[in-house]
Amino acid sequence: MLRARDAMDRRYAEPLDVPALARIAHVSPAHFSRTFRAVFGETPHRYLQRRRIERAMSLLRESDLTATDISLRVGFSSFGTFSRTFREIVGRSPSEYRKQATAHPVPTCFTKAWTRPNRAVSDKPPPPSAD
Repeated sequence: MLRARDAMDRRYAEPLDVPALARIAHVSPAHFSRTFRAVFGETPHRYLQRRRIERAMSLLRESDLTATDISLRVGFSSFGTFSRTFREIVGRSPSEYRKQATAHPVPTCFTKAWTRPNRAVSDKPPPPSAD
């Protein structure tokens, strides 16, 4: 599973599907999907989308590329899909994100920590409190 996740981290802009990732992990596609979700808490597709959006966020902050160019560069074949996925994960459109991110320059290390996309609250319930 780690080999497949590492491949997604390195090759996020390439078209990666479950059968290709399963071959990297040396398991069947069905077993790969079940095990990946059990181990990492989300489907391989969602993990790859999140990784692509994370890279897009960085490009929106640090480059002058258009949102369409960024969407193609990070592996989305359609700007509409990119924009919808970006809004689902980040909570605002790519253009809104760029305006806010560039309005007040902050050191990159802080920006990355504060803006790292994570699973939506509805994807997984919070852990029980220790009280």
